[in-house]
Amino acid sequence: MHPATALPDALPDVSPNQRRRGRLQLILILAVVIGPMILASAMYQWRFWVPETRSYHGELIGTGQTRTDLGVVGADEQRWQLLVTVPDVCDAACKELVFLARQVHIGLNRDVGRAAHGLATAQPIAGDYDAQLHREYPQLARYQLQLEAYGKTAGKASGAQLWIVDPHGNLVLRYDASSKGKAILNDLRHLLKISQIG
Repeated sequence: MHPATALPDALPDVSPNQRRRGRLQLILILAVVIGPMILASAMYQWRFWVPETRSYHGELIGTGQTRTDLGVVGADEQRWQLLVTVPDVCDAACKELVFLARQVHIGLNRDVGRAAHGLATAQPIAGDYDAQLHREYPQLARYQLQLEAYGKTAGKASGAQLWIVDPHGNLVLRYDASSKGKAILNDLRHLLKISQIG
C-alpha cells in the first residue's frame, strides 16, 4: 500500500474532559429542541401559565355547531353574518339587536361586502315592525327558527341573541342584548383581518 493512503493505526485518544464536554453539548442541544415541546404539553395538560386574558368580547362557540344546528331554516349566506335569533316574540331587546347588527355591518366600512346581517324568528313579527323592517332594513335576510333545534344548540341562552357566523355557517361568537356595538364591531373586524375565508 502506498504510504500516502495508509490508514492510521489508532484513533487519537479523547480525554475524559472532552467526553464530558461533548455529552454536555448533546444534552443542551436536546434540551433546546425538545424542552419547549415538553413544556407546552405540560402547560396544556395541567393548565398552568395559561393567560387569563382574551381578545374577544362575546361568548366563544368552539363546538363546531352550525347555523343549521341552531335551527335556522333556509340560510345559505356565504359571507360572515351577524345573525339575530329570536325564540319568542320580537321585543325591545330583539329590536335593539337587529338595529345593532345593521350598525355593526355598516361600521365595517370597506369590508362591508364581506358580511351580511340576518334575523331568524320562531314566531311571526308584528305587522308594524315587519313593515318597518321591509322599509328601513332592505338588506336584512329573514329566516324561520325551529325551536326544538334551537333549544338544543343555544343551551342556556335566553331571549334574543346575536351570533357571528363564518362563511361556512359555523357559529363563532354569541352576544346577548346587553352587548355593546363597539365590542361586536371590534370582534368582527378582528375575525375578518385574520380570516382566509369570506
